[in-house]
Amino acid sequence: MARTSNIYVRVEPSIKEQAEIVLEKLGIPMSNAVSIFLRQVVMHNGLPFDVKIPSEKPLVLSDLSSEEFNIEMLKAHSDFEAGRVYSTEEVENDLKREFGI
Repeated sequence: MARTSNIYVRVEPSIKEQAEIVLEKLGIPMSNAVSIFLRQVVMHNGLPFDVKIPSEKPLVLSDLSSEEFNIEMLKAHSDFEAGRVYSTEEVENDLKREFGI
């Protein structure tokens, strides 16, 4: 067996728990996942994914002026009129699929 070193990291408990759930489904122990990540860092000579700020900021109701709120409501109405809508069942199925519920 190859010689190993220990790594100690501090992470938010909820992130650790969510990662453990995903990794368990994949059948990958946390230590192997960390090793895979570090190998990818070496292979890419950096992070193995893009790290960037999203181009579009999520809408937050409390950040909108009344004019901005009205514009967003008009967009929503336009989408509704054009049939660009999702049923609650479609939304529920998407959430279940995305989060493995």
